[in-house]
Amino acid sequence: MTSASAVLPAQRRYRPEQPLDLHVTLATHIRGRRDPCHRIQPDGAHWRTWRTPMGPATVRLVADHAAGEIDAQAWGEGAQWALDGVPALLGADDDWTGLELPRGVLRDTRAGLPGLRLSRTGLVFEALVPAIIEQLVTGVEARRTWVALVNGFGTSAPGPGPAELRILPSPVVLSAITDWEWHRIGLDGRRRRYLLLATQVAGRLDEAAGLDVDAAATRLRSVVGIGQWTAAETLQRSHGAADLISLGDYGLPNMVGYLLTGKPRSDDAAMVALLEPYRPHRQRVVRLVEASGVKVPRYGPRMAVRDYRAI
Repeated sequence: MTSASAVLPAQRRYRPEQPLDLHVTLATHIRGRRDPCHRIQPDGAHWRTWRTPMGPATVRLVADHAAGEIDAQAWGEGAQWALDGVPALLGADDDWTGLELPRGVLRDTRAGLPGLRLSRTGLVFEALVPAIIEQLVTGVEARRTWVALVNGFGTSAPGPGPAELRILPSPVVLSAITDWEWHRIGLDGRRRRYLLLATQVAGRLDEAAGLDVDAAATRLRSVVGIGQWTAAETLQRSHGAADLISLGDYGLPNMVGYLLTGKPRSDDAAMVALLEPYRPHRQRVVRLVEASGVKVPRYGPRMAVRDYRAI
């Protein structure tokens, strides 16, 4: 028998105090158009799954522009937990006060996207898994592995959402996946080892949701294989970390450098120096750089797409 929580949604209406662009704000959580954990429907509704501390949840978020509100519905054991987190998910705690942008692309981008907010899920391990998968590979490779992992080992999402929605596998399920199955979905031995180590301390990592960004980063980086980049990518999503930038990223320094100076090539040290005047808003500035659509000139081939399943 299907439980009532899987059929009847919990509901709430959320009225943002600041402008909110639902799509731009949630985009940071979406791993490609085929992401099994996130679907956008033709009516503009966002369907998202989470593995919450209370259990799986499916959330439907749609903007009621006439009322200036977000209509939120949720199904599953974690439905109420997910609904309680909607304001943080949609950037209620994201304060851009004091960020002074120079005339030009950054200021124009912010003016065109006043509803861009930094999102906070409160789910550290859930944000960490895709971050580890994305280590030192192209976006194509990472998205392919993410889709194969969730489709192959996740569970069906509660509620009446799109049929392809799935729940991320639990740490217990992840730890039981065999080497040949990891190989089949395209995860190499190095990232596999780091992910399995993280599953062993998943509970401790999720406790970091209650810590400030610096303390949470320290806890994350105590796990072998979680460096500056992976910790930043995780905490930008779990904590809405507004001043934590992704050092070690393949293309980000060039994007920041080119937009701010016109120079097509840069590195982490140069990026840090360029963003220093924007503390404590450096990640907000990075989001604006990414949203600006800046195209850095290319002088060589793109990073090669590999398929570890063929190795």
